[in-house]
Amino acid sequence: MSPPAVLIVDDEPDLLELVSLTLSRMSLATQTAADIQSAKRLLKTQAFDLCLTDMRLPDGDGLDLVSWMQESHPTVPVAVITAHGNVESAVRALKVGAFDFVSKPLDLGVLRKLVGSALKLGAREDAAATMIQGPRLIGRSPPMQQLREMIVRVARSQAPVHIYGESGTGKELVARLIHESGARSEGPFIAVNCGAIPTELMESELFGHKRGSFTGAVADKKGLMQNAEGGTLFLDEVADLPLHMQVKLLRVVQEKTVRPIGESREETVDVRILSATHKNLAQLVAEGRFREDLYYRINVIEMRVPSLRERREDIPELVESILARLARRMEIETLHLDPAAMQALESYAFPGNVRELENVLERALTLCVGGVITVDNIKLRAAARVETDTGTHTIPVSGGALGDQLEGIERDAIIKALEKTRYNKTAAAKLLGMTFRALRYRIKKLGIE
Repeated sequence: MSPPAVLIVDDEPDLLELVSLTLSRMSLATQTAADIQSAKRLLKTQAFDLCLTDMRLPDGDGLDLVSWMQESHPTVPVAVITAHGNVESAVRALKVGAFDFVSKPLDLGVLRKLVGSALKLGAREDAAATMIQGPRLIGRSPPMQQLREMIVRVARSQAPVHIYGESGTGKELVARLIHESGARSEGPFIAVNCGAIPTELMESELFGHKRGSFTGAVADKKGLMQNAEGGTLFLDEVADLPLHMQVKLLRVVQEKTVRPIGESREETVDVRILSATHKNLAQLVAEGRFREDLYYRINVIEMRVPSLRERREDIPELVESILARLARRMEIETLHLDPAAMQALESYAFPGNVRELENVLERALTLCVGGVITVDNIKLRAAARVETDTGTHTIPVSGGALGDQLEGIERDAIIKALEKTRYNKTAAAKLLGMTFRALRYRIKKLGIE
């Protein structure tokens, strides 16, 4: 089998020699071109697994070559070599389809990692398409089909991706699929909720620290950024990052380096940054609450996850999948919804999206009798009466903290049943109209014992 072939496009003989020598030591075959026209001729006549191009060439801009390859050779990853500090050109290259970028003067370690990731990409293509059609990203509606196609496209790149959408739509799932469908799938996927880390601990958590750098730092500690080396760091609720941390994250994105607290030198990191939020980042930028330069760096590619009310036709398939998963967890036979219950779900707005649907079905499982969930087992926040084919049904409505109120009602009902049966769980389950396993699961979840 012939070795992978890389085309290097640059008009500097010294750089061509350096890159060619580095790649030959990786057992790769190389061809060189000094300008865009020569590169196009080679690409038309030979098969390449990767193209590396400088941004400034005698007969044009490296971006022109990137754009041309997106049209004529879309399966060949192309990475750009940029001048030191010229992040704007790197961002433009990523936006038009470049796989990644590396800055001059070349760090050969960074270059080798970039080439390795790019060459892994081809082997992931078929697997990626199969994975995204799998059961974890559920729904056949047009918005979900578009989302799948977008995941396939962005998985081919190393560009930062910002995923936005309402709470409960599945933004982390989308991030995981991007990671698992791309060249970094064998590396770690580290998810960080930026709103859950105390401000005073955030820098240490993300970038690590050296022993003795502050009170309590009794040993060296790697940060989450370093733990994601070779893989993906997913920054959920990135809008909650305080401004001083936004500055430090900007440097990571631009320079691909981090400096642990107490360390005098920076260290390179090979990490792809994915971020998400349910907030309007552009509005936060306008209000001065989020740095504009960071916004443009992490928002190179933007993806929107649709709300559940935009894809109501997916609800039956989602219901089937969620009920099957809950049944496996509770060790019971899978239950089903009657037509009125299904219609009630399909007519509801679901402000909490898929997460709310999961919670509604989990409660309904504990309330149903005879293996079928009826409309009276469904607890929704929508209008009190829902029109269905079988008539008008009343749906219980609760204001305020709905989840807490429903859990309180459920907890009281279970405690009363246990007290009435002298804590005989089998008898209490029968009294409540649920299986013993379902009762045991709810007791544990509600913390009754």
